[in-house]
This record gives sequence, C-alpha cells and structure tokens, in this order.
Amino acid sequence: MNSLPYNRADAWQLRGHTALVTGASKGIGLATARELAGLGADLLLVARDEDYLEQVRVELAEDFPAVQVLACGADLAEAEERLAVFDWIADLGAPLSLLVNNAGGNQPAATLDYTDEACQAIFEQNLFSAFAMCRLAHPHLVQHANAAIVNVGSVSAVTHVRTGSPYGMSKAALHQLTRNLAAEWAVDGIRVNAVAPWYIRTQRSEPALADPDYLDEVLDRTPLRRIGEPEEVAAAIAFLCLPAAGYVTGQVLAVDGGFLSYGF
Repeated sequence: MNSLPYNRADAWQLRGHTALVTGASKGIGLATARELAGLGADLLLVARDEDYLEQVRVELAEDFPAVQVLACGADLAEAEERLAVFDWIADLGAPLSLLVNNAGGNQPAATLDYTDEACQAIFEQNLFSAFAMCRLAHPHLVQHANAAIVNVGSVSAVTHVRTGSPYGMSKAALHQLTRNLAAEWAVDGIRVNAVAPWYIRTQRSEPALADPDYLDEVLDRTPLRRIGEPEEVAAAIAFLCLPAAGYVTGQVLAVDGGFLSYGF
C-alpha cells in the first residue's frame, strides 16, 4: 500500500514547520533561512552578533510576511548560551520541528602550529555545539511527525583540503554524528542528514578566493569550474528538510561542484 501523501504538492512545502537555524545571520545560514521561509517554515534564528541578527530578522520578516521570524543572539560554543536558546524556545512555546546546525568556525594553520586551546575552540564550534544542540532539540523534535536535523559538514571531512587538520577532524566527526543519530533516532521519527560543501562564496571564503592563483587551483579541482553560491547549499538543506525526503536519513550530501568525484 502506498503511504505517500495523495497531494504530492504537500511533500514539497514546509508550512506547519518551525526551523531553528544556527549561524543564521550570514552566508549559508542566511540563505538557508530564506529558503526555508520561502517554503513556508516559521524561523527561529540564532547567531552571535545580536544587533546584526536583528537587522536580518527584520529583513526576513518583511520579505516573508506569511511566516513568523524570531531571533536570539547566542554564541553556541558556550554551554550556558545553548541552554539559554532552548529556554527562549520553551518560553515561546514554539513547536520546533527542524534544526539546521550551521554555526561553526575555523583557524587554518599547519598542524604543528595549533595550540591546544585553538584546537579545542574549533571542536567546540563545529562539533560539540552541534552535538549539544541535537540533544537539546530532541524533546521538541520527537513531538513532530516530520522532524529533521541537517548538519552542515564539509568536503574536508572526506578528503584533505587546506583548512587545517582540526577543522577536517571536527567535520568528519560531525558526519559520523549524523549517521549515528540517524540510526538511533529513526525510532523517534527524526531524520538526520548532513551537507558537505566545497568552496562557497561567503564572507569566510572571500580572503582565500581573492588570491587569483589560489582561485585557479580551486577551479582546476572543481569539474563545474565555478565557486558555489550559498543558495545552492541552502537548496540542498531545504530538500533534506522536506517531507519529500522522508525516506532519506543518515546521508551526507556533497554540494561541491563535483570536487569529491574528481580524478585524473
């Protein structure tokens, strides 16, 4: 018996969902917020710069008047601030059904040049914060029939790129967390997937890509011969949130212009 919705249009929209997007004020996070709002999801936005985040919230609320857009300034690398976000959500009574773990950071360096503190900071930003956010979100997500988590990983979790070993290690662990939670929380009706971007045109990537020689090297390793746009990652994230992806869990979807498939 076919259990898919009779009206397949419903499978391609997110009305009735509330999405918590971290690192939501710029780049991939902001593009994801726009994409999800365009599909009908209400938004809960989190980023460190509270003032700038409020500007973003106002703009999104104006652009998408049919959805609710709320924001909370927080540094998710800090345990107390993660708890504060979920206290805020509890006070709102928001029916959280989607979590996009996009917040992260990096300090590229040679492996021998990292201090213990710098390495720990990268893991806090990229891995431990997402781990904690998933656990804090679980009691909310388990109450929704079509709950989903999407973690923003990286191609550096799969192969060597020049982002530094702690970054690659933290993202590889994030990919594995995705697989573990997908298997463990399937019984709770929560799908867990990840995306793995290559170079995307964001504020963080601008300094490296401003070097024409380096840009040429990047493009030489990218079959599509261009840099990706935040909206292209956001579209992949949105797909993984949709009911249409209801049989997809435990996957890491590369958004890389073919980088990981490149051979010689």
